[in-house]
Amino acid sequence: MTYNLTLKRNRQRKTNYRKRASLLLSRRHFIVVKISDQNVSCQFLKPTLKGDIVISSSHSRELRKYGWKGSMNSLPACYLTGFLLGKKSLAKRTDNAILYTGRDSFTSRIAACLKGIVTAGVNVPVSEDTLPSDERTSGKHIAEYAKILKGEEAKYNSIFSALVKEGLNPEEYPSHFEVTKQKISENFSATAKSVQ
Repeated sequence: MTYNLTLKRNRQRKTNYRKRASLLLSRRHFIVVKISDQNVSCQFLKPTLKGDIVISSSHSRELRKYGWKGSMNSLPACYLTGFLLGKKSLAKRTDNAILYTGRDSFTSRIAACLKGIVTAGVNVPVSEDTLPSDERTSGKHIAEYAKILKGEEAKYNSIFSALVKEGLNPEEYPSHFEVTKQKISENFSATAKSVQ
């Protein structure tokens, strides 16, 4: 019987060394998206021999500064977090990257983040077929579900209690999404003008 050495981070299922090696060989900046039960975080990173350097990052909690009252890990929140990261990256003059998922699966929420980054203007190689539709990223499906549940008050209040507590009517999710997206765009266009 022989012993096969496996690296610690491989045993712990934290690092996919084949993907990591190909990422380092490409010498390109990369994007990492992490989604928890409550929040979303995105980072724009530059690989170096001594470790990865964070160029810019965004977190779904930052959306509160732009008036966001919705969920912090829904598809619209993922899109807006990616959009915010894209705007921050462009402000730091980095406009080209690849997505690095590591051991994580490519889910619809990661795809929504990626769509936000691409919409902001960052060049990321991605197929349009893998990205969610505009109706999904704007939260139209949430608004339609809220309209269906409007008759069942107990269930409606149970499911949308966090939104109602924040003062957001679930049926207005798409319009609230557009307002928040506009505020992010205006903030970065104003910042760009002040720099020039």
